[in-house]
Amino acid sequence: QVHLVESGGGLVQPGGSLRLSCTASGSIISINTMGWYRQAPGKQRELVATTTTGDSTIKADSVKGRFTISRDNAKNTVYLQMNNLKPDDTAVYYCNAAVARGYGSLYLPYWGPGTQVTVSS
Repeated sequence: QVHLVESGGGLVQPGGSLRLSCTASGSIISINTMGWYRQAPGKQRELVATTTTGDSTIKADSVKGRFTISRDNAKNTVYLQMNNLKPDDTAVYYCNAAVARGYGSLYLPYWGPGTQVTVSS
């Protein structure tokens, strides 16, 4: 089994900051891509930012210049520093990781249960 656990969500005023963390644990040989997605009420889940083991990153246009994704490979942990938060950033944020559970096995996607981020005055 592989488990992803997110933390760091909460309520923040517009313009504020939050830092999300996500740690993967369990039967893990290797992790390729790790990243964050979000889903607002009534909307589809969307990519926020992802990063590979080679530090190649992808970010949604809506968060460029405000959000920074980083990763600690030794701890199987990915972070999302969110600055200058806006009400439109309100959503449940989900961690995602592509994990290989055996040598030579495929990388399969795993999801965390999500953490709520609410931006409101």
